[in-house]
Amino acid sequence: MYISSRLTDSEYASGMALDRVRTRVNTHLDDCLHLAVSMRSFRAENVSTFVKNLLDCEKQKAREVFARFADHYPMVVTRDLRLAKQWIQAHARGTERFGMVASSKAQRLKPHAIDIRVEVDPVHWFLNGRQDTRSSYYLEDAATEFQVQGLELDWTCVTWDGDLRFDESGWSYHDFRGDRWTTILNPQNRIYLRNAYRVLLTRARQGMVVFIPPGERSDPTRLPDYYNSTFNYFIEVGIPVLE
Repeated sequence: MYISSRLTDSEYASGMALDRVRTRVNTHLDDCLHLAVSMRSFRAENVSTFVKNLLDCEKQKAREVFARFADHYPMVVTRDLRLAKQWIQAHARGTERFGMVASSKAQRLKPHAIDIRVEVDPVHWFLNGRQDTRSSYYLEDAATEFQVQGLELDWTCVTWDGDLRFDESGWSYHDFRGDRWTTILNPQNRIYLRNAYRVLLTRARQGMVVFIPPGERSDPTRLPDYYNSTFNYFIEVGIPVLE
């Protein structure tokens, strides 16, 4: 088994994966397998760096990186899903593909007609035309990190739920069980959830809109406090508000 020895970033559990691999029999670490020259565009590299800083709570670094590509890679945040859909439809040109994505733990987006329990067929979602209700173009079915891992669209609408919330101490991680949100305590499950949003935020080649619900005070599963701090965090790193 050969593997690159450069998997040391935070999204790879800070090298823990390599520590485990080193203990395996017949494993050889080879620096020659490291892709020292990126095959992605300069813009994509900047977006990836921005997302990493954003999710690592490096606010100042995220703000600086965002400023580098903001003029060439449109990105906005909104509390209005209708406006988010209009924005993405207005920006897509010709055959450029767009779609809506959500975390597989986004259980409380259902009031916005986004139900991640509805199974999405990636073939129909990624390949079918604008007139097919099963396609990404229709902006009805949200694909999760499982369906979009390793694939890209031109434009994405990233829908954000209360499973990952920003607060003064950083991110808090939640799972919806039964009729309420529960706190995720397992460190590995926390890393998985953060990386799920990393996938969602890096699927767009041309630009994206992030929809963060306003919440609902009469619904204890969608309290505004679950979303407001995250929305404010996006504003603080420089992302323009669509309203």
